[in-house]
Amino acid sequence: MDGTNGSTQTHFILLGFSDRPHLERILFVVILIAYLLTLVGNTTIILVSRLDPHLHTPMYFFLAHLSFLDLSFTTSSIPQLLYNLNGRDKTISYMGCAIQLFLFLGLGGVECLLLAVMAYDRFVAICKPLHYMVIMNPRLCRGLVSVTWGCGVANSLAMSPVTLRLPRCGHHEVDHFLCEMPALIRMACVSTVAIEGTVFVLAVGVVLSPLVFILLSYSYIVRAVLQIRSASGRQKAFGTCGSHLTVVSLFYGNIIYMYMQPGASSSQDQGKFLTLFYNIVTPLLNPLIYTLRNREVKGALGRLLLGKRELGKE
Repeated sequence: MDGTNGSTQTHFILLGFSDRPHLERILFVVILIAYLLTLVGNTTIILVSRLDPHLHTPMYFFLAHLSFLDLSFTTSSIPQLLYNLNGRDKTISYMGCAIQLFLFLGLGGVECLLLAVMAYDRFVAICKPLHYMVIMNPRLCRGLVSVTWGCGVANSLAMSPVTLRLPRCGHHEVDHFLCEMPALIRMACVSTVAIEGTVFVLAVGVVLSPLVFILLSYSYIVRAVLQIRSASGRQKAFGTCGSHLTVVSLFYGNIIYMYMQPGASSSQDQGKFLTLFYNIVTPLLNPLIYTLRNREVKGALGRLLLGKRELGKE
């Protein structure tokens, strides 16, 4: 049934953590709990941002999209992982693998760019507060989100077919828990120098360029905040940016390590656990970071859960 390349294969076998059967049982329970909490946390952020009028601002518009991305990202791979961890069947269809790869690359690219857009939003809010609502108007916000989605999808459309069509000489065992690009590149039975070079170039454009923009934005933000005379004003300004910076650090710390060294140069076991962190831990932490550090979100949650009248009596 398996041919010499990906175009004729009907399925792949996701080896995942099958060499550690005792670890699989522990991972199943931990990942299932984390996935359910991720669904609850990110859905809550989306609902609060939509239902509370106080949060109908550009910042929470982008935050709702980030939560939607996190939901989509984890759902594209975690259910399949849970299925594989819970039994002996480790197979995934060729079409399922292709969809998983496309979503993984596309949604990851969108998130890189969306975090850069959120940094620009914070830059305008702090450096140009009097013109914030004029600059960050609804039309611009929708346009920026559309561009991030377009670029992410374009990146995935460029890399997914090339990766899937690499000759594999009948090999169909993926040494990973999902159809992820470095793992599929390692399966190739031909030289992958050219595609790894292409991956590196695209990584610079999709991963590093937004990161440089984020760092540049925050250099202006820090300079503007330090010029604020009021200590409470500085604390409030840093508070609004602290959550975003924390999310950026978690996200980029993992993705840069993984994708700036694709193929055989990266450790396979290390790559699995980094990808697992990137897939489940980061989307789980994002809602907690924004709710625990953000008074507006906590206030909105209180209004929705307790009702405005009860809060008014307090």
